[in-house]
Amino acid sequence: MSRTRTERLVNLVICLLSTRRFLTAAQIAATVPGYEHDPDDARDHEAFQRKFERDKAELRELGVPLETGTASAFDAEPGYRIAHREYALPDILLEPDEAAAVGIAARLWQHAGLAAAASSGLAKLRAAGVDVDPQATLGLEPMVTVDPAFAPLTAAARDRREVGFDYRVPDRDAPSRRRLQPWGVVCWRGRWYVVGHDLDRAATRCFRLSRVVGAVRVTGVPGAYEPPANVDLISHVARWSGPVERTGRATVLAAPGRAAGLRRWAVEVDSGPDGDRLVLPYADPDGLAGHLVGYGPDVRVLDPPEVREAVIQRLKEIAVRHDELAATGGVR
Repeated sequence: MSRTRTERLVNLVICLLSTRRFLTAAQIAATVPGYEHDPDDARDHEAFQRKFERDKAELRELGVPLETGTASAFDAEPGYRIAHREYALPDILLEPDEAAAVGIAARLWQHAGLAAAASSGLAKLRAAGVDVDPQATLGLEPMVTVDPAFAPLTAAARDRREVGFDYRVPDRDAPSRRRLQPWGVVCWRGRWYVVGHDLDRAATRCFRLSRVVGAVRVTGVPGAYEPPANVDLISHVARWSGPVERTGRATVLAAPGRAAGLRRWAVEVDSGPDGDRLVLPYADPDGLAGHLVGYGPDVRVLDPPEVREAVIQRLKEIAVRHDELAATGGVR
């Protein structure tokens, strides 16, 4: 199944789960990304109907309880919905570490491409006067922040397509151009890395996603290469990054009773009338900034300037992403 069709099916399920009334095919076409068409064009509308019939059959084969019916006796056109009572899973008992892993994976999946489309679809349903149940599905907004390069690099690694990007190294003023055959994207010590074959250096290399400057350019055709069998991406990153030496010291002001994680990390804590001053060891300003922004207004950086500037830059990037999602209807 193609990625486009998979995303369309997922958004269709989210759409039908988000309301308990029957939705007509026309309402679904106006709501779910991938069904856009001109209903006045006979050929275009016929193509939509074939696509919709295939998708309905696919969902039923997957065990999704898709119902057909009408909201009232006055409705001339049948509609569709998912039976909540039959679709709900029984209670699943997970160990704490398993539950944490599932939660992180789900939130990351939301961020990596489907949250904006799904949220946009629900906004369209509300605009059309359809009651949307906010408790019907899991939250759709991203809760795990990943770098902008994450989505294009994971897609390129999956499709085996070569990419190009500009990469910033701390000891150089200007970024350098890189060409890569990506094998995969992994998280190591709280940071995301892409591992692959560097075409210019003819060697295995890994790159931290937070240091990718600008857009990732997909330059190759699908299936252009094959990664080594049984490659261990984490081992490549671990060998490349080496041991973490936290020689830097940052001072932050934490609100009273807040930022418990930072308090455990701090090597010094000094209480005051405006909050608690925490001294935090760190190795990389960008890495520390990415951690600090997760605490929102509960934490303010006092020193050093490099960490404060890194936090400001992160917040600016988040604001830009928020504006982009708002412009496309992905944020209410």
